Amino acid sequence: MQATAYTYDQETRSGSVLLDDGTPVPFDAPAFDAGGLRLLRPGQRVRIEVTGEAAARRVTLITLQTF
Repeated sequence: MQATAYTYDQETRSGSVLLDDGTPVPFDAPAFDAGGLRLLRPGQRVRIEVTGEAAARRVTLITLQTF
């Protein structure tokens, strides 16, 4: 699934992404670390894996979108 980086806190390595329909989905440090990223900037296109439904949906993996 693809999304756009929305927020990112470098101290906690957590933040949120926006799905293409505008829905924000949070991610925590383990999801960020699983992708091997060092930094994330708002507006970057990312590839994500998620778990849960509706309000319980969370990102489990976040990586940069490459073509």
